[in-house]
Amino acid sequence: MSSRSQATPKSARRRKNLWFERFMAIAASANVLLVLFDLTYVNWRNFWLQGNVVIPFTDQKIHIPLPMVDCPDRSVQSEEPPRTLPQSAITCAYDPIKGIQPHRDTQLYLSTVATLQQQAQQKGLETGLKSPEVQATLQSLRQFSNDMITTNPFEGAGKSGTLEKIKNRMRGHIASRHRKPKLSSREAFDLFWSTQYLTPANWNQEMEWFNREIKPLIETNFYRTIDENGQFTNHFWILDAPFVMLFFLEFLARTYYISRRYPSLRWLDAMFWRWYDVPLFIPFSLFFPVLALTRILPAAIRLHQSELIDLHEIRDHMRRGLVADIAEELTEVIVIQVLNQVQAAIRRGEFTAWLEQTERRRYIDINETNEVEAIANHLIQLSVNQVFPKIQPDLEALLRHSITSILNQSPVYRGLQSLPGVGHLPYQLTEQIVSDTTQFVHNSIKTAVEDPTLTELSTRLVQNIARTFVAEARQQNTLPELQLLLSDLIEEIKINYVQRLTEEDIDLILEQTRQLHQLPQKRGEIG
Repeated sequence: MSSRSQATPKSARRRKNLWFERFMAIAASANVLLVLFDLTYVNWRNFWLQGNVVIPFTDQKIHIPLPMVDCPDRSVQSEEPPRTLPQSAITCAYDPIKGIQPHRDTQLYLSTVATLQQQAQQKGLETGLKSPEVQATLQSLRQFSNDMITTNPFEGAGKSGTLEKIKNRMRGHIASRHRKPKLSSREAFDLFWSTQYLTPANWNQEMEWFNREIKPLIETNFYRTIDENGQFTNHFWILDAPFVMLFFLEFLARTYYISRRYPSLRWLDAMFWRWYDVPLFIPFSLFFPVLALTRILPAAIRLHQSELIDLHEIRDHMRRGLVADIAEELTEVIVIQVLNQVQAAIRRGEFTAWLEQTERRRYIDINETNEVEAIANHLIQLSVNQVFPKIQPDLEALLRHSITSILNQSPVYRGLQSLPGVGHLPYQLTEQIVSDTTQFVHNSIKTAVEDPTLTELSTRLVQNIARTFVAEARQQNTLPELQLLLSDLIEEIKINYVQRLTEEDIDLILEQTRQLHQLPQKRGEIG
């Protein structure tokens, strides 16, 4: 079987796994978007209802067209005939999930205004405004306006500010028309819904103003039902449950597959391995919906793993930021801890014990060998037997040049070079001196290294110097003062230099580190 035919099933399996990963990543992303929509729906319902975006501080509106449908009016009682209201398709579909329905009082207010417009148009404005039906409807609107101001039906939806905006707009509109700036909101509504104010001449203009400025504000009011627990109705779990079940079953299947693929892992270990998938199947909508936002993390990881988005750069930035914070704290802790250990050792008198090299020194010897002495002996042996013979020609050339330069300054040496038959003698003497000198140095060092008596005498000299130094320092009471000075010096180092070390630009250091890591890659690309 050819290699191409062998690779085909593996490639097909990888493509199949990639498609499955992308499907689950898209499902996780859709669930996160649905969670965000649900959490913000009540606060943003005005936009989903009317499609108006209000620019802050300017009060200007940008209208975004939304699909409209005839939505059943859920505010009517069961014995009343069913009726529909033109409403956004989004609010018509999602209001039942949040237990939202049009408020009966404000909806009755708007329907009464619609009835007034119909009555006035049926008989003509000149006759219609004087008819008993229109007068009765105007009286009802004046009463509804007073009730709206008194009872505040907007309070249950958290929209008391909307009522204040309605009152201010009505008061400002009437004041601009009648030049009565001190009118109350009740007086303004009473005047607006009267034939004294509404005339055939201004009817269309005033109704257009009401439909543009007041009606949209009243339409945003709603009533939200309460469940048996005293909380606002929220049926989001109905939409969330299919996602929860999907991700739970996928989590069980995926972790079981991982445990079978890696025999060293138990099924429980594989579950811990995929810990970040857990928020996807916890039913947060039943007890704390805000926690469902934690699903953003597994959704982002799945999008990255399915190659739909690339998060390598973001991950590197987050990692560098985390390393910078940890490095700053860790550097300060380590340096201060080391200095504290040294400072404590000095205060305990271990500095003196180290100088005396007594048994009080807390030093653990694991092989009964003086490592410093052994390392020194190895280095000396290596230098004498291996290094020195190889550098001897260079050393002789250096000595030869130095001796020749010095002798050339002597008139006697220059005179000897000019004598016939003796001209080569100075050169031979120089060569002999250089050779004898280097050989003497080499033999002397070699003899000193191989002479145990000389080594013993040198060690005894060093030990005697240390003992004499400590003894004389004790007689002069110098050691306590020296220990105190060393302790104060370390304290000053901590104050003056450790703070500077932690104030070092960690980000700059990490950037230099990253450049050093990239340097071999760039060289490889150039090569």
